[in-house]
Amino acid sequence: MANIKSPSVLNPGVLIPVNPAIENYMQKLLRNTDHSVLTDMETQALKNNFPIVGRLVGIFLETQAKMINAENVFEFGSGYGYSAYWFARAVGPKGRVICTDADFLNQQKAEQYLSAAGLWERVDFQAGMAQEIFAQTKGLFDICYNDVDKGDYPAVWRMAKDRIRPGGLYIADNVLWRGRVAAENPTDIFPGWTEAIIEHNELIFNDPEFDAFINPTRDGVIVARKKAE
Repeated sequence: MANIKSPSVLNPGVLIPVNPAIENYMQKLLRNTDHSVLTDMETQALKNNFPIVGRLVGIFLETQAKMINAENVFEFGSGYGYSAYWFARAVGPKGRVICTDADFLNQQKAEQYLSAAGLWERVDFQAGMAQEIFAQTKGLFDICYNDVDKGDYPAVWRMAKDRIRPGGLYIADNVLWRGRVAAENPTDIFPGWTEAIIEHNELIFNDPEFDAFINPTRDGVIVARKKAE
């Protein structure tokens, strides 16, 4: 067998949290998640190199939402609605998912995809900066989901933590940042982003009002549960 070096050896500034063979195995277990709209959204992401969470994380998000009977979700950064697809499935016909994205074209694409999936009526998609839209909302949420620019992660956590109901969840994607958070000398194409993610993660794990853990699937998903009063 050839001695194939892993990307972490070729580039010591990047680590792979989960062996690709394990993720391939988990992908093969997803035999009941095929949907033409989902496939179209994934094809769009691949064609345009657009970041989405993928099916493994998508199902994880849906499962987390269902476990707490979530009906009210706020997304900081929604792209064209891929993560919203999973949350909208979970919240049911009486629930709502507030989506945010600065690109109006992504709002249009999300309406197209989620309408075709029969989920658009559960979504309130607002074009604009997520933080500004969040500041204009009122009340508590079952889930606040964070997937904005990584340099803004600490600020979003500080905004969201007090707007989550007891027993509710704060979830954020990319918290392992291709393993850079654990690399000795991380290579970062966006200056300061690795440091911001590290700060974000430490803020959450050091917050006495939350229980937290990181699912290392794909690029790492943090889930923090607000302790019940």
